[in-house]
Amino acid sequence: MRGHRAAAATFAVLALAASGRLLAAQFTSYPRDSRNILEGNWQSCRETDGRYSERVYDHVVNGVPKFEVHMGPGREFAIFEGVQDEHRPHDSPANLLQPYRLVVEGNLASHEWKIPSLNLVFKVSLSGGSRGDCESWYILLAPAGKPKPSH
Repeated sequence: MRGHRAAAATFAVLALAASGRLLAAQFTSYPRDSRNILEGNWQSCRETDGRYSERVYDHVVNGVPKFEVHMGPGREFAIFEGVQDEHRPHDSPANLLQPYRLVVEGNLASHEWKIPSLNLVFKVSLSGGSRGDCESWYILLAPAGKPKPSH
């Protein structure tokens, strides 16, 4: 009997995790190239307050804050130069990604931004497993090419 209860409890936890309720905002990294800054799966799920989750990645090189990447909520993305503690609105002119909110048509969406000022390319694609309460995105943030020579 105890084994059945343990199995039922494990199944319940797995079911909650699969529904996105336990892991509402997660990024799963699976880099194929060590030069990529971010590569993997980002999932934004509806939280108990009805809003979608967001995650912010601060990119710091040798202790110097370079930029921050905002993934979510939902279909919104943003990249800002520098790093700050206060949240920045995605519709701000300082957001280097335009459009910042993507349109999904027929459960398909993807976009590629080139950010010359930071020598970056950022690609996102809505991926399988997306459903009403969660959206799953493939994310790739990489250098745009050879680094600019510094003088």
